[in-house]
Amino acid sequence: MKLPAAIALALLLHCHAGAAPLRIEQNVATDVNGAGDVVGETRYSDGSRRAVLSRDGIVSGLGTLGGAESYTTAINEQGTIIGASLTAANEWHAFVYRVGHGMRDLGTLGGRGSHAVAVGRRNHVVGYADTEDGAYQAFLHDGTRMTGLGTLGGRNSYATAVNAHGHVVGAAHDAHGYRRAFLYKPGAGMVELPALGGRASVATAINDHGMVVGAAETADRRWHAFLYDGAQTIDLGARISRGDTFATGISRDGKIVGTIRVNEFKSYSFVYDKGTTRILPNLRADGIVSKITDDGQFVGASAMGRTLQAGAIRTGEPSAEMTEREKFDLFMYTLLAVSFAAWVLWHVGPDLRAWWLRRRKIRGSPLFPGSPAPRH
Repeated sequence: MKLPAAIALALLLHCHAGAAPLRIEQNVATDVNGAGDVVGETRYSDGSRRAVLSRDGIVSGLGTLGGAESYTTAINEQGTIIGASLTAANEWHAFVYRVGHGMRDLGTLGGRGSHAVAVGRRNHVVGYADTEDGAYQAFLHDGTRMTGLGTLGGRNSYATAVNAHGHVVGAAHDAHGYRRAFLYKPGAGMVELPALGGRASVATAINDHGMVVGAAETADRRWHAFLYDGAQTIDLGARISRGDTFATGISRDGKIVGTIRVNEFKSYSFVYDKGTTRILPNLRADGIVSKITDDGQFVGASAMGRTLQAGAIRTGEPSAEMTEREKFDLFMYTLLAVSFAAWVLWHVGPDLRAWWLRRRKIRGSPLFPGSPAPRH
């Protein structure tokens, strides 16, 4: 992969043609791969959205499955894109898209809809799909057929990630209706992962060595990031002093990335590597990291105005140097601050000085017992 450090890839999109073209309200990037391909969606003024791909600076629409809308969720290193689209029957169905081959409907588990969440290195697709009884269930699509993965005794489940061996992780309801993290292996079925003492948990990523990360509720009802190494669940959130933590990605060599949520307005990204946890210094507070690639790049998004930009940052370059945009922003903020200070001094300064002199004179009067006498 040859992505420069701190690269930001924006989706530059245009309104589609028509007698009354819709206004673009927001452009959103959802994922980026090592080749620099960015997938996302255009959101229009009528509330509709369309899946798009930006490759080599050229933006193209992915179309739909016969309906009016579509969106993307991920792209892998082979360029396989997944998401969901409305069909002609106005049902959301998971799709796989490959350049030159178009969009393929992955179907459902007997119900009306399905949604693709993640795509693996070997093009396995996972997500969740409606069943005939009105529930939804995690699925694994191996390129030929969709397989329902079941639950942990409850009604619903959903999958969040898959590795090269077809091992799937996600969350499923148990017999008490609580959402619990699971690991599924073909031929072995679904098993619940050990939690951190709370009622709920979810697994969000798995590497090819079978190491699983996610987040689990603790006994005191906080959310902590965790690592399951195949034998035990390690509490990563206990290493971070504040906020709720959520692990969202793991590389082949075990580096973990995730999010620290201090409150509903602030989120930060962290990386855990060989027992050391640190906050990523080269992402601002409005940026989050969602995954880490096997060659060591953080992949995530950063809110810039009304656009969410996908980008990648190499783990070997964690410097806190400002980007050109950040330098420009700092210059503008400084210029505004200096201009405001000059305005205050020019317009308010004389009155402020007169008020201060009057105050000193009053404080030196008998009205303030014990104050020093004014100097003459």
